[in-house]
Amino acid sequence: MERDQLDAWMEAAVEEAQAAATRGEVPVGAVVVLDGKIVGRAGNRTESDDDPSAHAEILALRDAGQAIGDWRIENATMIVTLEPCPMCLGAIVNARVRQLVYGAGDPRLGACGSAIPLPGTEHAPHLREVRHATHPECGELLRDFFRARRS
Repeated sequence: MERDQLDAWMEAAVEEAQAAATRGEVPVGAVVVLDGKIVGRAGNRTESDDDPSAHAEILALRDAGQAIGDWRIENATMIVTLEPCPMCLGAIVNARVRQLVYGAGDPRLGACGSAIPLPGTEHAPHLREVRHATHPECGELLRDFFRARRS
């Protein structure tokens, strides 16, 4: 994956996170890329949908599945602004996503090593690569959102 491509896809995820923040949601955004094209995208909607599973990753996977007509999103890349929680990582693994890239670590619930160890290939054989591609804007969005919420 070329750096320019990754930057463009991360920027699309950041746009989804910004839109989520505008709706009063925790600013997390995700995109699913298959064959060089975004096939799924979403921002968090837990508050607006009154749904604890309406995380950006889950919604982006649903969007991608509908777009390609299959729940198996093999050979895809998920780019997300925040390290996935255990629920989202489980969905990513079940969807057979090949590569995961996240912009900010989550020391509280991150299931890619920050808080919870990443599952090995015996438990997640389709997930071939997980990468923390530090993206300052991802962390800034979260810090600004929670700082504003506390004041």
